[in-house]
Amino acid sequence: MLNHNSKYVEMSSLPLMLNHNSKYVEMSKVVVCFSFLSESCFLHNWAVILKIDIYETYPSTFNCLYSLQDEDTSKRPLPVTQIRFRAYESGEKVEYSHILIASYASGMVKFWHYSSGKSLHTIKEPSTTQILTLAINPQNTHFITSGDNPHIHQYDIHTFQLVNTFFPSDGKEIMDGHRCRVFAVQYHPTTDHTFISGGWDNTVQYWDDREKHSVKRISGPHICGDALDIDPKHDHILTGSWRKEKTLQIWDFPSGEWIKDVPQEPMNGSQIYCCQWLGTDSIICGGTDQNMARVIDRGTLNTTGQLVDLPQSVYCIDNDHHGHHPVTAIGSNKFIFLVKEEKQATS
Repeated sequence: MLNHNSKYVEMSSLPLMLNHNSKYVEMSKVVVCFSFLSESCFLHNWAVILKIDIYETYPSTFNCLYSLQDEDTSKRPLPVTQIRFRAYESGEKVEYSHILIASYASGMVKFWHYSSGKSLHTIKEPSTTQILTLAINPQNTHFITSGDNPHIHQYDIHTFQLVNTFFPSDGKEIMDGHRCRVFAVQYHPTTDHTFISGGWDNTVQYWDDREKHSVKRISGPHICGDALDIDPKHDHILTGSWRKEKTLQIWDFPSGEWIKDVPQEPMNGSQIYCCQWLGTDSIICGGTDQNMARVIDRGTLNTTGQLVDLPQSVYCIDNDHHGHHPVTAIGSNKFIFLVKEEKQATS
């Protein structure tokens, strides 16, 4: 049984399930980030990564398979802020398999060979820098980092060398870049050289990674976590804002035009730290106030399931990207809950 107070609120025939059959992992400290991993050579199973331990989640044993730590992380014990897996492509050298890239609040980026536990390479940005997130491009050639200043850095994924830095112009009248912390970065899944970013300055910036300054922006979203996602099928952007109103919004990627706001739940509003497209038909988000995670039907914008009164704010979510109703991981306090939308049996 779970050793905290939580309650499940059923809103429709597709609830999120959190009960005595739910799967969860309890960590020793507050969970900041995690990510699902899938690959055919990984026992055909799924794992979820957190700070950085790798757990088997299918079957439901939650065995810790690998644990990643070295002298660097022991000397500077600050949180892992983002984890991304480097895709292994056919024909590559075998040493390129089983690699993840992790960013740290200490200003480090580390390449890990996770099945052996070896740290392959460490990038150390200036000591004044906290790295808050990272993203890998679809071509698997470069990755970008952002953090507690307006600059976004791009690195060659093979040589580990810094190849570009993105920043705003000096003139304050031109906002072609960020002015504050950058909490979220996301490459477009199908458009080369293109990524977006969001942070405290109430903008989402569009970037061509061959240019120093942003090429376009959306004004409005106040992003304070991993709350920026792109749907390649409809070419829509989902933003989550840490504020009382206009928390979840949908935008047209090509034009940057606002499409719609996703209304809050009247009795269970939440300021958003994280959000994602969930399958083809849904949205999931998590945040503070009611310490809740919520699933929304993309077409009707109705809530189809939610967890409220969790132990603490929901800082991170992820899903396994399998089918229309994927398994979702929700992080709150020291707990990772694995839940899934399930249709109720009809009489």
